[in-house]
Amino acid sequence: MRLLLLSDSGEFSFTRNFVGNDKTPPYAILSYTWGADTNEVTFENLTKGTSKDKPSYKKIRFYREQAKKDGLQYF
Repeated sequence: MRLLLLSDSGEFSFTRNFVGNDKTPPYAILSYTWGADTNEVTFENLTKGTSKDKPSYKKIRFYREQAKKDGLQYF
């Protein structure tokens, strides 16, 4: 399992892949409604930095802010 990590700059990045007996940090689980495939941000978009132009990127920003309000770095 990978999580998104909120940085001090307000941007986010992926954590390492937590597997097996790895200790997973506290994180937010947020509900998500999927839209059209062409509008949704994919893992590839996030890793290549091509996600900010997609309409659904605003959902990720919202989740980042909610996690921050809840005192969590990971979501």
